[in-house]
Amino acid sequence: MAHKKGQGSSRNGRNSNAQFRGVKVYDSTEIRAGGIIVRQVGSTIHAGRNVGRGKDFTLFALVDGVVKFERLGRDRKKVSVYPPAPAKAP
Repeated sequence: MAHKKGQGSSRNGRNSNAQFRGVKVYDSTEIRAGGIIVRQVGSTIHAGRNVGRGKDFTLFALVDGVVKFERLGRDRKKVSVYPPAPAKAP
């Protein structure tokens, strides 16, 4: 059995990137369409109005607006995005 490793062999190189999870945009904050609101494992927070869900359970805004975290029933949470109200003409 050889005491030295052969040329071109590598044991390392399998390090994966960190998956920065958590809430990215908080309640009453403005957000643009496509902006990420929450990165999560599983549906801890559910998608509400104008919020889409990615295949890795990432929640993102579908429209420009203001983020609102709300209750969904007694024990669940949801997040919605509400577009700003149109300005009234004088």
